[in-house]
Parts: sequence; structure tokens; C-alpha cells
Amino acid sequence: MWRDFDPREDHRERSDPSRGSRADVRADEQAASNDPRDVFTRDLDLPRGSAREQVRGASRSYELQGSEARALATVGAFRVVPEVALRYRDDPVQGGRMRELKRLHDLGLVRSMPYVVERTRTRLVTLTDQGRALLEHARRDRDGEPTQAFYAGVVKPRELAHDVRLYGAYLRSVERLDARGGRVRRVVLEEELKREYQRFLQESNRGRRESRGQPNRGSEEIEQWAREHQLPFIDGHLQFPDVRIEYDDRDGRRAVEDVEVTTPHYRGAHAAAKARAGFSRYRATGARLGGARSGKRGGRGPNPRLAEEMLQ
Repeated sequence: MWRDFDPREDHRERSDPSRGSRADVRADEQAASNDPRDVFTRDLDLPRGSAREQVRGASRSYELQGSEARALATVGAFRVVPEVALRYRDDPVQGGRMRELKRLHDLGLVRSMPYVVERTRTRLVTLTDQGRALLEHARRDRDGEPTQAFYAGVVKPRELAHDVRLYGAYLRSVERLDARGGRVRRVVLEEELKREYQRFLQESNRGRRESRGQPNRGSEEIEQWAREHQLPFIDGHLQFPDVRIEYDDRDGRRAVEDVEVTTPHYRGAHAAAKARAGFSRYRATGARLGGARSGKRGGRGPNPRLAEEMLQ
């Protein structure tokens, strides 16, 4: 299962003074890191440095180092991530990434499965329930601010070919945000946005025994909710992005970057609505991901370079 792991390798992650241990690293400093995975542990009381530390879970304790904690939280934030994508391109030690995954697997915190994306073989990594429980147990109190959600397991197998590309689209978007001085705070998946929308629709039905669960929100109420949540309302329908990136811009103002991964299955009215929504779109062709930026939202013009960029 873990053919790339060689126990004879003795590569070690170098200590980074900006990370240190849990006791001496502030969450805001970590969020400012250039590593796009660090944001996922920003609100967690987990190790930051290369030394292994004891982490208490709900039912048992583990010994983890910072890179293992980041890998665990990254997988949880996107539900499913291709194994190869976790080998972050700026890491000097690729073997180390495989050793991290094997150890998380041996601890029962992640599981992997073989998968084929457009005839390209890969392995997908997801959290186990045990892994998600550890992340939830490690949460810090953020004074009511929204925090990163984590997910375990695959719930929609038929959508895996699409969902495995979300993390790659996130990395591509973060490159642009970083170039503009943006600082990512968290990511919100489509299912979380839709869950919040359903709570809004059903709010008047809560606690009513006679309710049949039918929402009674009018079009104007829904449109108002859409404006408050910065979501496009097109032809009487809300459009949800695959991934929303919440970030602070160069001036410290809160902003969002909505990302959509399109596949050859996007056709007709569905494809047209996504194009009109103004999301940052990435075109998935085969096992690769190309960028195609829409400029209809927020007054931002298209970037012709993105049409040429590809991710393996």
C-alpha cells in the first residue's frame, strides 16, 4: 500500500523558528506563513515544529510533529486529497511526506484508497472518524469567529473525480492571493454553505410539530440572504462555489475568493449558470487542472495566463 516508504531513509524536517512548539507560536503568525497548509491548524492546539509532542484526543493520546498535524488538518479540510498532492512542491524532502502519511495511517488517523482519475492511477487520502475526532478535540476557542470545518470519509463516491481536484484548485488560487498580499483564514466547502442555507430555509419550522419540513421563504428573502453571504442569485436560483476561500486582503479587510472546478460533464444551463456566477473557474481535463478565470464578479478582469497553467 505504501510502496514509496523506505524505513531506511532518515530525512528529517528542519526546525523552523517561525513555528516552534505549541506553547510559543501564535495562531496569527502561523496564518501568515507562506505554506498554504498552515492555515488549517491555525485554530488547533497541535504541534508546530519538528519535535514530536503528545497530543490528547477524546479517547487516547498520540505523538505528532508539526508536519503530521498539517497533513492531517489539510486532508480534513478538503475531505479527500490525492496522496501526491500532499507532497508540497517546496518541501526539500519528498520522502518525508510519505513517512508522515504512513505514520498517520498506522495511528488510524487517515486511510487511503486506490483510485483512477481519467485513466491516471493515484491514491486518495481521507480522515478516519478517529482522525476527525482528534482535530475537533484540539480546537481552540476563537471568541465566536468561524473556524475551519473538518470532514471524514467519502460520502459521494460518484463525485470523487471532481472532488479530488479541489485541493489543487485551492493551491492555485492561494498563489494569486499571496501575490496580492492576501492572507487566508479558512476554506468553506460547498456542502457547508448549503447546510447553512438549509438552516435558513428551515428556521421557521424548528420546534413546530405540525411542520412538514417545507421551507416558506420567499424569493426576496432568499435573494437578501444571498447578498448577505456574497453568493450570486441567478434566474431565481442560488449558485454555490465548490470552495470558498475566506481571506484578509492587503489592507486587512475580509474578502472571499469563490472557486469552481469544471469538468466535461458541465453542460447546458448548468454550465451557463456557473459561468455567469463569476467564480474563479478551473477546467479539469484528464488528470490535469487548467485555470480559466471569470472576470464578471467583483470587477476583476480575466487573467489570460491562467488558461495556460496546468497542475498535475
